[in-house]
Amino acid sequence: MKLAILIVEDEPEVRASIERDLIGFADSVRIEPTEDVNDAWDVIDEVDADGDVIALALCDHRMPGTTGVEFLVQMMDDDRTAMTRKVLVTGQADLADTVRAVNDADLDHYIAKPWDPNELHETVRRMLTDFVEVAGINPLPHLAALDQARAMDLARNFSRAD
Repeated sequence: MKLAILIVEDEPEVRASIERDLIGFADSVRIEPTEDVNDAWDVIDEVDADGDVIALALCDHRMPGTTGVEFLVQMMDDDRTAMTRKVLVTGQADLADTVRAVNDADLDHYIAKPWDPNELHETVRRMLTDFVEVAGINPLPHLAALDQARAMDLARNFSRAD
């Protein structure tokens, strides 16, 4: 089972930039770029069919059709994505949208555009580690993508639980 990062971003240049900034994770996690919410659900179906899990969603807010916040709320009602860590990556969510994301989608983090690549890396590591912990997944196979110190603590606790 691999962890997957879902990128939901309608602007091709921005989507490519996020992918480029996450290339260092590509050896240890699936990076799944999508251009809209319908495409994202298709990818969720593919990832699930492969036996992998969507560990993290990096989602823009303003997109044609369904907004990013609405998608994050929808994810809460799907067993495959209810535990997914959710990060809004946007420069355009107003306060009401952000509050809805926090309250109704259990938003884990907000990154403003333009983002700092180092902040993005730290956030991704923390979110993937949080997912592994909450989902009760052995962190060792995913160690390269996780917060190393926390993952080793989780691994010790995981092996004790066996």
